[in-house]
Amino acid sequence: MSRWPKYVAGVCAAFALTVASAIQVAAADDEPVAPSYSYVGGLAAQVTRPGGPPPGANDWSCRPSSVHPNPVVLLHGLSNDTITWNSLSPVLAGAGFCVFTTTYGTGPLGPIGAITPVEESAVQIGAFIDHVLTVTGAAKVDLVGHSMGGAVPFYYLNHLGGVSKIDDYIAMGAPLHGTTLSGLQSMFAGLLEQPAIDELLTSRCGPCQLSYGAPFLRTLNADPAIAPDIRFTMIVSRYDEIATPYTTGLLDGPNVHNIVLQDLCATDYTEHYELTADPVAVRAVLDALEPARAEPASCAVVLPFIGPVGR
Repeated sequence: MSRWPKYVAGVCAAFALTVASAIQVAAADDEPVAPSYSYVGGLAAQVTRPGGPPPGANDWSCRPSSVHPNPVVLLHGLSNDTITWNSLSPVLAGAGFCVFTTTYGTGPLGPIGAITPVEESAVQIGAFIDHVLTVTGAAKVDLVGHSMGGAVPFYYLNHLGGVSKIDDYIAMGAPLHGTTLSGLQSMFAGLLEQPAIDELLTSRCGPCQLSYGAPFLRTLNADPAIAPDIRFTMIVSRYDEIATPYTTGLLDGPNVHNIVLQDLCATDYTEHYELTADPVAVRAVLDALEPARAEPASCAVVLPFIGPVGR
């Protein structure tokens, strides 16, 4: 008999226990001292503090220091800032960065953002960046985006004058060249190619605009050459099930640093959603923002959704 059903059952049981534990911790302490390094920690935060900013974010009295002159703006994917940045935000704040997040592009899915067309989401992101710059007095921000949040800003760079306002651009699992959704797209290819349905989806659905082969990808123009002074860091996982193939999150250029997490830690089984909480990926973000203080990755067994084992 195959061991696969037992493995799946074991992962599901561990996931359920981790969710329950994370909810208990979040309910007991509204401002956790340490990040959970688990995607389910973000889910628990959404249950206990729905729509609230992640720990360490949106302190509008924060002023960038000479060591960290750029505020860091965190941009979620098909989710929201509460869920996505529950782990990374307190790490960055603890390292001395001014951290700011927003949920953009909300639509029919309630608290879930990055739904609206890329053009609309990019306008909202641009307005938020302008607000951060005005309040903090900084000249530029550093961007850290996950999934759609790592792709949409290219529209901001290309079409909304964002190049001069960005210093570091860090993307995690971003569908920069489109996504096949692990092959699911091909199952509905015939339906999606119908002109009426294609027009309906692409006029109202941001993620649909970034499907593999979508014409909008030419408009997005994920080309680092448009901004030679911006430092691009692309972080991906070979086990990504949403931004597929995982190489869709990589770029080419002299101002690009591509990171495949499994090249740093072979026992990192992070998939798309755990990516923003994965300690190896979090370390890579810190290293990109502070290259002078870069440290080797501390490897552990990191499970999908659940996070590191034994940490």
